[in-house]
Amino acid sequence: MAEKKAFILRINPEVLKELECWAAEEFRSTNGQIEYLLQQALNARKKSKKKTGDK
Repeated sequence: MAEKKAFILRINPEVLKELECWAAEEFRSTNGQIEYLLQQALNARKKSKKKTGDK
């Protein structure tokens, strides 16, 4: 498994509260939920780039 890098994230308190609730609903940690959402966004971006032919 790849090594993970820690970093500080500044986030709006209301957004954090929503993320915490969402993570709990999906049985993930808040960190896991953020990582999952970022991965989904990156995958979608890669897909859209393939469709348009961008590199």
